[in-house]
Amino acid sequence: MEQQDTPEDAVMTRIGQAVMLLHGGDREEARHRFASLWAEISEAGDALHRCTLAHYMADAQDDPDDELAWDLRALGAAEGLSEEPTDRPEQSLAVRAFYPSLHLDLAADYIKLRRPEAARVHLDRARAATDALADDGYGYGVREAIDRLERTLGAG
Repeated sequence: MEQQDTPEDAVMTRIGQAVMLLHGGDREEARHRFASLWAEISEAGDALHRCTLAHYMADAQDDPDDELAWDLRALGAAEGLSEEPTDRPEQSLAVRAFYPSLHLDLAADYIKLRRPEAARVHLDRARAATDALADDGYGYGVREAIDRLERTLGAG
């Protein structure tokens, strides 16, 4: 029997398709698809969708201020999701594991914008949240990125 996508899975699938475009180098088309999805789900939409979409939309930005704005939206959605009661424990775990990356991205944004104090705050928050990361490729990659950014910030 073929499994049907739920509407929520369909949104995540569409986000994933746009991410593939982004990683394939088609930033403009990825941005266009992310913007269309954002218009559909809106600020009141599912917090996990908003967090995921804003997180990747930030990566598609050319302007550091726009990137920061989208990363702040992603963090706001994650914080809203963390505060909502949920009957999906896997969603809570996914969001907890997302925090190190969200704060890491914000730290990188603030470095680009020459705001080292704000970068330090988010880098410290990223490091403090790493206990939620698994000992897998993703977890190791985020931890290594935190270490690299720490060296960059220290050298700056």
